[in-house]
Amino acid sequence: MRLSDHWLREWVNPALEPEQLGHELTMAGLELDSLEPAAPPFSGVVVAEVLSVEPHPDADKLRVCQVNDGSEEPVQVVCGAPNVRAGMKAPFARVGAVLPGGLKIRKAKLRGVPSFGMLCSAKELGLSEAAEGLMELPADAPTGEDLRTWLDLDDVVYEIDLTPNRADCLSVAGIARETALLTSAPLTPPEIDEVPAVESHVFPVEIEDAQACPRYVGRVITGIDAGAETPLWMQERLRRSGIRSIHPVVDITNYVMIELGQPMHAFDLDQLDGAIHVRQGRAGERLTLLDGQEVALQEGTLVIADDERPLALAGIMGGADSGVSGKTRDIFLESAFFRPEAIAGRARQYGLHTDSSHRFERGVDPELQAWAIERATRLILAICGGSPGPVTDEQAGEMGARPVIELRKHSIPRILGVEIDEATVQGILERLGCQVEQIEGGWRVVPPSWRFDLAIEVDLIEEVARVHGYHRIPGTSQSWRPRIRPIPEAELPLSRLRQLLVDEGLHEAITFSFVDREIERRLAPKREPIALANPISSDLAVMRTTLWSGLLPALRHNLNRQQSRVRLFETGLVFLPEPGDEILQLPRLAGVLSGAAWPEGWNHEPRDVDFFDLKGLVERLLGLGGLLDSIRFEPLTDDPALHPGQAARILKGKRAIGRLGTLHPELESALDLSQKALLFELDLAEVRCQMVPKFSEMSKFPAIRRDLAVVVDADVPAMALLDSIRELAIPQVRECHIFDVYSGEGVASGRKSIALGLILQDLSRTLSDEEVDSMMTQIVSRLEQEYKAALRN
Repeated sequence: MRLSDHWLREWVNPALEPEQLGHELTMAGLELDSLEPAAPPFSGVVVAEVLSVEPHPDADKLRVCQVNDGSEEPVQVVCGAPNVRAGMKAPFARVGAVLPGGLKIRKAKLRGVPSFGMLCSAKELGLSEAAEGLMELPADAPTGEDLRTWLDLDDVVYEIDLTPNRADCLSVAGIARETALLTSAPLTPPEIDEVPAVESHVFPVEIEDAQACPRYVGRVITGIDAGAETPLWMQERLRRSGIRSIHPVVDITNYVMIELGQPMHAFDLDQLDGAIHVRQGRAGERLTLLDGQEVALQEGTLVIADDERPLALAGIMGGADSGVSGKTRDIFLESAFFRPEAIAGRARQYGLHTDSSHRFERGVDPELQAWAIERATRLILAICGGSPGPVTDEQAGEMGARPVIELRKHSIPRILGVEIDEATVQGILERLGCQVEQIEGGWRVVPPSWRFDLAIEVDLIEEVARVHGYHRIPGTSQSWRPRIRPIPEAELPLSRLRQLLVDEGLHEAITFSFVDREIERRLAPKREPIALANPISSDLAVMRTTLWSGLLPALRHNLNRQQSRVRLFETGLVFLPEPGDEILQLPRLAGVLSGAAWPEGWNHEPRDVDFFDLKGLVERLLGLGGLLDSIRFEPLTDDPALHPGQAARILKGKRAIGRLGTLHPELESALDLSQKALLFELDLAEVRCQMVPKFSEMSKFPAIRRDLAVVVDADVPAMALLDSIRELAIPQVRECHIFDVYSGEGVASGRKSIALGLILQDLSRTLSDEEVDSMMTQIVSRLEQEYKAALRN
């Protein structure tokens, strides 16, 4: 926010220098970024009138001028500006004047003709970045007057960095209110009286989307002077606010926006058909904006339209076809209230950021619209003339009641750590513009309409601290009793899981919780994700229901940058919709592998990572908690994201806790991945469960190993054999694992050989061969009964 000090002091004039005032604002949370002069230093420049212009005898592009600079005799000046003419007034640098950059004006001869000074352009005075000729001054400018004094250039400009919640300070009025609040100086805003209508012409307004635009104020003004010019004082104030002069009507709407904080727009009445409609944009509609850009309207864009076409992006920018121009005689003024949620993010969708959208996205005072249109009307009549019609004030929706907040006295020292007397607290609240009622134990407070960021008790306490002064809150050392946070023995630290994955060569990724709707649709077509009301962009439009929707784009990003071996993992929340607009947030651990199984080396044959590499990684993760024996893998054929022949569901008991597999080829092609990808996703809460260590007696007697090779049908899972052996519950079987799977020569077609290793040991004695043989016979019999297993010869 850029603001002229002299303009501000018309509203409030504290006994502080600009540097001191900037410090006060900064300490109150309105950070002063810079304080710079309104114009660069120059001296000896006065208002002058060109009396006559004659051609230069020896140069086609030069003119010999006689100039009245307020002294007794005219001064001869040689000038090359294309717009110089007799009767005009312009800045004149006398001999001895010093211009910006230290240029000193001296007597000179230009192509043999003496010149005693210099007629100046705005660029030469540092008042503009470009100039096409002399800076033309109004005809009533006082000849001989010092230009700096007449234009009030000995001014400074504040540039204030505002936080998004302080949109009420995006105006002279807002900064003036803050200044008066902080310094106790009287606030003297300009009087804004209602301008009576002198004709009956109204233009109808229909609000079709009352949720987005509850209030729309408009007014017709006819017969304005098409040749009117913006007065120099207004041009200067706009320039110091960072806005260039365009057209008197446009300049006035910009002036009111800077002064009061209400963005406005003016339409050429002759270009409007039927009525104004505040509605949502429709598919196929296009609009050429004031900057010349043609846009196709997107879904969810609020527009101002007439009966035939869209006229403007509501709260963002007007259209070129209906804007005012040098030929405009009749206008329709707009001053509306658009809800922040209806405008937020819309400008970015079209690659725009305007002063109007900046304010509407953060919030505009909902009671300001009528005052702004009266202020603009008064200025238009004074500068451009015309006949105003009656004000149209359409209110189609609820504006929203201001909150009633109870501020408890005891909450202030509890939160701030300092006692502030009641009179000071109440005085601060009243100077903020709040309606304050004292009640038992505190105050009942209604914030002013422009402070829509005040909603709860701590907001008011923050305001009390801010205005009272943070520097007045003493620094004290609070007593603190250290507490050791308990770490549950049955919970595996998340850092341990991350470290294992890093040790396995994976890199941790952090992706957005907002993801592309199309990726979500392909990964989980039967699940409707939660849509964002105001997405940052179209590819971040929904909440993720799986971590894969962030990891797969990350994989593609790396593959497209010549990273052929990619191994990523992520921990984070997924968001699932629940009945009643509830959101279920679940912690997940997921990963993606692609490319070579190992880094390139001389000691192994290169091969790509496969399903069993992925399964082994997941088993090592699940084994950290000592619960791997309770984990089962079963084929998964109905997951749309995974290859039906290379996917598994992970079960803990009978409860599914995750899935893994190869990305479905169709999805791989749709995502434009250049190579195969393997994925896993686990319920993080289940993975973090671990077995609590407990004492277990060790046998002093020798263990016996027996290997067993059985032939079973090819579709019998190896895990099923281990489960059958465990179900026998033979106490002496301490360990059972698979060390070989074979099919081929020597094994019948449709069958496979599985080799099992068994460790047998007793706590009280050494097992005899007869006892071991008996146990092995029992195991073989069980496998024969359940799976038609046969001992392999």
